[in-house]
Amino acid sequence: MMTFTPLLVLELASDTKKEAIAWLLSRMRDQQQNGGAELIVEQLGPGVSTQEKENLNIFLVGASRQRLLSGAEEIGFFKEFKDGSMRAFTCTNKYDFKDFKGDGDSFFSVAECQYIIKHELDTLRAKDETHVPGYTQAKLYPGKSLNDIRHYYGEGQALYFGFLQYFTFALVPFAVIGVPYYMFDWEGYDKHVVLAVFNLVWCTVILELWKQFSASLAYRWGTLSRKKAFEEPRPGFHGILGFNPVTGREEPLYPNTKRQLRIYFVSLPFVLLCLYLSFCVMMVYFQMESLVLSIHDEDPTFCSGVLLFIPSIIYAVVIEIMNFIYRYAAEFLTEWENHRLESSYQNHLVLKVLVFNFFNCFASLFFIAFIMQDMVLLRQSLATLLITSQILNQFMEAFLPYWFQRRRNKMMIHKVRKIRTLEDKELPLVEQVRLETYMSTYLGTFDDYLELFLLFGYVSLFSCVYPLAAVLVVLNNITEVYSDAFKMCHVFKRPFTDPAADIGVWQLAFETMSVIAVVTNCALIGMSPHVKAYFPDSETQLILWTVAVEHVLLAFKFILTFLIPDVPKHIQIKLARLEFESQEALKKKKMLEASELSKTIQ
Repeated sequence: MMTFTPLLVLELASDTKKEAIAWLLSRMRDQQQNGGAELIVEQLGPGVSTQEKENLNIFLVGASRQRLLSGAEEIGFFKEFKDGSMRAFTCTNKYDFKDFKGDGDSFFSVAECQYIIKHELDTLRAKDETHVPGYTQAKLYPGKSLNDIRHYYGEGQALYFGFLQYFTFALVPFAVIGVPYYMFDWEGYDKHVVLAVFNLVWCTVILELWKQFSASLAYRWGTLSRKKAFEEPRPGFHGILGFNPVTGREEPLYPNTKRQLRIYFVSLPFVLLCLYLSFCVMMVYFQMESLVLSIHDEDPTFCSGVLLFIPSIIYAVVIEIMNFIYRYAAEFLTEWENHRLESSYQNHLVLKVLVFNFFNCFASLFFIAFIMQDMVLLRQSLATLLITSQILNQFMEAFLPYWFQRRRNKMMIHKVRKIRTLEDKELPLVEQVRLETYMSTYLGTFDDYLELFLLFGYVSLFSCVYPLAAVLVVLNNITEVYSDAFKMCHVFKRPFTDPAADIGVWQLAFETMSVIAVVTNCALIGMSPHVKAYFPDSETQLILWTVAVEHVLLAFKFILTFLIPDVPKHIQIKLARLEFESQEALKKKKMLEASELSKTIQ
């Protein structure tokens, strides 16, 4: 009989030694004053059938109501106050918060409760042990974190789906305008100057308005004003044991010079080598294009016409394979660089992946547009790459994981259906937990944001050449919402929430892409025969005018960025009022302390 409400499931390897399990459970159950997490932990019982080999090292983790309240105060959750403002939660004034009733059973959402417990597990430290019991090779030092638990993480799922939905709606005006432009004569692509200018304004406005929208969401969720907690060293960080002057604890220290040497003399050359290989693959693609064009010119038939699309399709598939392989190589290199903080690790990983993916996906389009200056081939390549990548991503993200999942837990699903059919009741907790242990672990929104980043590039970089790109991306995003929701609900284990106020470094990535889009579209407009006709005798003047227009548009873009505030005015007022009240409360506290001190002296 379950005596508490389980919130998390902790699964250890089936061959984990008993002394290591006992030590870990004792650290999780021990009181906070003794360095423990003060959590409730119970072992999951056996399943319906004991004939198959089952992992018995599965534990249900929960916490008392008071432990959740104190954990929320430690983390600094912001909740809605009775006056409608968002304030940091404290146990002393818990009854002053809007939805706090009784002992606060329904005050926190399940996601918030899970995050509190995960935070306690993340900050759980070794005490006096020098190694994990039963594993002398697994060295510990006072204050070292438990590595296995750190693998369970999640990153702002709600903000990702919010951005996906916002991006889809923002594309609708572009798609509506792009359809009639698509019906025009392609050879007169100077007619698309208006569409290119609209694109430049559109890129800036939607990204700035997204900042406002995300700030409104973050304020409503209580994460906008939440102070970022002090970052502990990453679980994978290693080095010589030393003294941290900030925390006063012993922890590994690693020379920054050594890390920089690894970055500039190993990681950077590797990235450049990968870019060179990508360039070589691109040149092979152009040779294939030249070959099929010669075949089609010699004997133009329906089959040869279909053959014209084969090189682009093959190249699109190769691009996805190279991106997939490079992603794992980038993760290995970034881990090897031995970054101390998780934020630093993520920034270096994102930079590596974005640089290669941008070059790998768009280099051929830039080459066709500005070196070959073949607008027909550019249109064909852009459409083929976009459509093929969308199909492959949908296949890889939803169908393939689901298919593997069905193969892995086919027997378990059969048992579940049998229980529901024969007994006509809800699935027992034990079977539900064991079923979900077969699911894959969701590794965060990195790949999802990366896909949207590339789609944004396909739309913004060459909009004046292929206006229909926005329509294709809208259709893709509609299916993406359902496929992402499907894989979250049926394919992957439920990820942990991570309170976030924005989409992080991806905001900068999208803004950088919008700046590149200004340069690209201005260059395409400058190559228009209609524009060239104004400068028949001087190509230098054409280049200077194109650069001048590009600078004017960039200036206009940055003016728009300045004029549109990141946080809506009404939220700025609420935050300022909260800051004022906090300062007034601090003044009153200091005055009260001074008054009491003077009375004591008298």
